[in-house]
Amino acid sequence: MARYTGPKTKIARKFGEAIFGDDKSFEKRNYPPGQHGNNRRRGKKSEYAIQLMEKQKAKYTYGILERQFRNMFEKATRSQGITGEVLLQLCESRLDNVAFRMGLANSRRGARQLVSHRHITVNGELVNIPSYRLKPGDVVGVREKSKSLEVIQNSLANNSKVYEWITFNNDTKEGTFVSVPARIQIPENINEQFIVELYSK
Repeated sequence: MARYTGPKTKIARKFGEAIFGDDKSFEKRNYPPGQHGNNRRRGKKSEYAIQLMEKQKAKYTYGILERQFRNMFEKATRSQGITGEVLLQLCESRLDNVAFRMGLANSRRGARQLVSHRHITVNGELVNIPSYRLKPGDVVGVREKSKSLEVIQNSLANNSKVYEWITFNNDTKEGTFVSVPARIQIPENINEQFIVELYSK
């Protein structure tokens, strides 16, 4: 299975929330997709179905495929700390996610493309691996030739979000991954405990 590139609104409607960010189409039709999507009389979901939905939501949110996600979960189980929390911290430490959080792109998909197309540097070196895991203190920047890119300029102009665990200088187009975020600092509406329970069966 390749990375999902289909309609984002359809996926957002499946989960009942705009997991890819602001979405006018979702606001108009915020019920599940399909012929019976607007029928509220749906059967109660099983425990497994709820856990699976939560895992799929996390995968779609961060743009990670199953094998990579499972590897991250196994890494989280071997780490110190609460497994579910560590799993989300690993997702947040990815280069494409941090580039998105810094406002260099309007979406994680856009940030992944910037990284893949060699527009992003880490500690002054070009890195084109979206899943590259950042460590506290790493400096993420836009390479010199790419600083005038319209897509980056527009994204930064429209970005007003600030995260305590990231600093960013708009003039130099550089930011620092200050620390791994605590769970309370991660804004995503994901119940990581359901994911842990699913993988632990």
